[in-house]
Amino acid sequence: MPTPISSIRNLGPASEASFARAGIHSAEALRELGADAAYLALMRAGTPPHFIGYYVLVMALQGRPWNDCKGDEKKALRARFDALKAAGHDKGRSELEAALDFFGVIARR
Repeated sequence: MPTPISSIRNLGPASEASFARAGIHSAEALRELGADAAYLALMRAGTPPHFIGYYVLVMALQGRPWNDCKGDEKKALRARFDALKAAGHDKGRSELEAALDFFGVIARR
């Protein structure tokens, strides 16, 4: 039986719903895809990009606290995020709105 995405540290029901909209339905599938491919799938499914959401995912897949990303590591993740963002997304929302949506605080447009 597949393990729920919400069983991964830092990822709750709102994240699980976002991943389901992107066709990712289990923790196993998410881990197999990896952070970059999974985040790209989220964006392609309509989730606007937000750096915090991305690095929370990276930290989650490493089993680390969401706010454990600092210094040079954070700069490197920002470069990876910027490359993913450049790959294409819906630019109809600000990064703040995207983060709030990712965490389930506001409704999707």
